Amino acid sequence: MTDRFAESRRLFERAQRSIAGGINSGIRKMEQPVPLYFARGSGSRLWDVDGNEYIDFQTGQGALLFGHAPAGLADALAAQARLGTHWAAQSELEIDVAERLQALVPGAERVRFNNSATEVVMSALRLARGLTGKPLVLKFEGHYHGWSDEGLVGFAPPADRWGSDEEPTSLHPSKGVIPQVLDQFIVARWNDPEHLRRRVEQYRGRIAAIIFEPALCNTGCIEPTLGLLATIRERCDREGALMIADETITGFRFGPSCAQGYYGFSPDLTIFGKAIGGGVPFAALAGKAKVFEPIIRGEVVHAGTLNSNPLCLAASRWCLDQIHALGAQHPANLQRLGARLIVGLERLAREHSVPLQPQGPGLVFHTAMLKPGAAAGPIRDYRDYVQRHDAPRWAHLRRCLLEHGVRAIERGPLFMNLTLTEADIDVALIRAQPAFAQHAAEWKA
Repeated sequence: MTDRFAESRRLFERAQRSIAGGINSGIRKMEQPVPLYFARGSGSRLWDVDGNEYIDFQTGQGALLFGHAPAGLADALAAQARLGTHWAAQSELEIDVAERLQALVPGAERVRFNNSATEVVMSALRLARGLTGKPLVLKFEGHYHGWSDEGLVGFAPPADRWGSDEEPTSLHPSKGVIPQVLDQFIVARWNDPEHLRRRVEQYRGRIAAIIFEPALCNTGCIEPTLGLLATIRERCDREGALMIADETITGFRFGPSCAQGYYGFSPDLTIFGKAIGGGVPFAALAGKAKVFEPIIRGEVVHAGTLNSNPLCLAASRWCLDQIHALGAQHPANLQRLGARLIVGLERLAREHSVPLQPQGPGLVFHTAMLKPGAAAGPIRDYRDYVQRHDAPRWAHLRRCLLEHGVRAIERGPLFMNLTLTEADIDVALIRAQPAFAQHAAEWKA
């Protein structure tokens, strides 16, 4: 039988002779049957080096809200490249982007730029400790805030080490982490306001910030339960701590005012990445003016040779202008297309007796694959996700979908983008039909 991924296999074998592990981000090695190599993308479609075409719901891990290779973004980058790619100094572009953020996001009174959301998270936590003089940060189990020593605390603890329901442990999935870092974090379970109150009370007077994904997109696409975000705000106000919203994924995907507008809350600091740059390495920290005073006075160091890089700024200005032009109609269309895809996947799952349970607001959603005997119904937090989601079975279905021209993320999320049409969703579901049939025939529990 012809190997439809032969060229990707050849390149991966070659890469392992020069690139450590053959890939440049650990999660990419999860892709089966082989980490794919791509030649080009356009709108909602992607072509690999073997010529296979995919409708792409991975969309750069959510960064490509505007689709692959949008012409306007390419023009903006090309025009700036002819003027200069790096000055290590100021340009009017950075003011343009900062003012656009202020106009779109009500809480963005001041802004600083970095090159990745991981950097911005580190800046935000340093700023919170510098401003408050307090040592601890509270974060939620299963939430992802970049791959640094601080960002991954509590992200994916194994079930035999995640601690009690009342006191989740502060674990890090990597070796080589400074051990003392773990002691600076309190981990709470998501979607339990009463538990959160108890955790804050336990460390009263010592918490500098509470950081969170407004919707837990990195683990099961779990939206906040009623009252949770208000509880975070109330506890932060009472403790004199900063409320830090990590909108790396939700930013601008959930509308012009992001998840904070979508869910109706007001953080002190917001982390932006992914869609703010449309696929270039760009990120921002935005928030209330008074919070930035330690940076302004030079008491908290925020630096970076490539911060406010003009190429990235040109891309971000174009992206934010697209969001502004969409206005109030965004994100309704994304939500409608996502809902259409969810309904179609649920139908295919029923037809082939596959225990697939899509979950999320449609703009992004997760395809939970229920374990044998697991109860149906919304997944509420990280532990619920681990106990009910059958990751190996999803990986098999995901590979079947890939072989039929539908690309999702290895860990389960699917992202909508602004170039998708109803016809794309119809084609994706037509392609998914034989993929579900193949999965049902091949999967052995």
